[in-house]
Amino acid sequence: MPTQTRLISLTYSEETETMARKKTRRNFILSSIAVASGIAGAKAIEQQDREIAAAPNNKAAATVKMPERVLGNTGVKVPIFGLGGAGQTPLSQPGREAEAAAQIERAIELGIRYFDTAAEYGPSEENLGKVLPPYRSRLFLATKTSARDRDGAWRDLERSLKRLKTDRIDLWQLHHVSFQAELDQIFSAKGAIKAIEEAKQQKIIRFSGITGHHEPAIIAAGLQRYPFDTTLISLNAAEKHHPRSFVTTALPVAKAKNIGVIAMKVPAYGKLFQNGVLDGMHQAMGYTLSLPGVHCCVIAADSVKQLEENFKVAQAFKPLNQTEMAALEKRTAAAWQENTFFRQWT
Repeated sequence: MPTQTRLISLTYSEETETMARKKTRRNFILSSIAVASGIAGAKAIEQQDREIAAAPNNKAAATVKMPERVLGNTGVKVPIFGLGGAGQTPLSQPGREAEAAAQIERAIELGIRYFDTAAEYGPSEENLGKVLPPYRSRLFLATKTSARDRDGAWRDLERSLKRLKTDRIDLWQLHHVSFQAELDQIFSAKGAIKAIEEAKQQKIIRFSGITGHHEPAIIAAGLQRYPFDTTLISLNAAEKHHPRSFVTTALPVAKAKNIGVIAMKVPAYGKLFQNGVLDGMHQAMGYTLSLPGVHCCVIAADSVKQLEENFKVAQAFKPLNQTEMAALEKRTAAAWQENTFFRQWT
């Protein structure tokens, strides 16, 4: 078996060899990579459309920058909107490489700096790795592992680094943690938390996070149990009506600890715009980003056009007041079940 292949499959439980193995692992990784709001919001968007249309080559969309927020205790400023690499979109579906590249390139042109992906998102990491490396120094790159054990998490991280063609990850997250048994395994003597701590010590990752869209009490417990830097959770205008809501269960814990909160499932895969529930992304994004404690959101796009539309909404964002928030909650009260269908996923 070749030396490099053997390195990936080794375990790391022998304490006397820990430091040597860490050094070897980092060197191997580096060498492998080297080779390898309502009406007001709508009006603001219309104004930006006019500015963009008048700009030379229609490439000045980023002249009006998105609002930015400091991502909790990380101290890092991120735009309020990032590009997600999941869902049935070009980034995560095989055979759509050209569409994916066009979307990623357009995101960079627009000034989007936050890119979110995961080891499980089909070819998403590879698609990002084909475009992002020349811009890496100015980007915030996040990926995830679904492994609950240390060795499995390390293998995921090594693959992610090679696919993304980078030697570091800004945010490495434990993916879709849903049950107490998973938390127990993650925090066990040979759990994935050990890989997080080792990778952070070796400066392969900057920050760690925990994500989930199934059970907010589990995410809240994880945040209480370990000093994660961020959490990626499901937050949309209908989610507050769920009997076990991330808005009322996990978000307050994160806010109290100043943990960076990234929102996902903001438009509920577009279902929030069906049957007249909400009028558009300006309301969906406006609501989520106005929740106290939320720092930013990640949303995938079906096309370059949709990406541009979402970006313009983010540019025009102004926090909603309590009356506006209550009005959107009233509109979603009767439709919360169909707009939180993802809560069943584990």
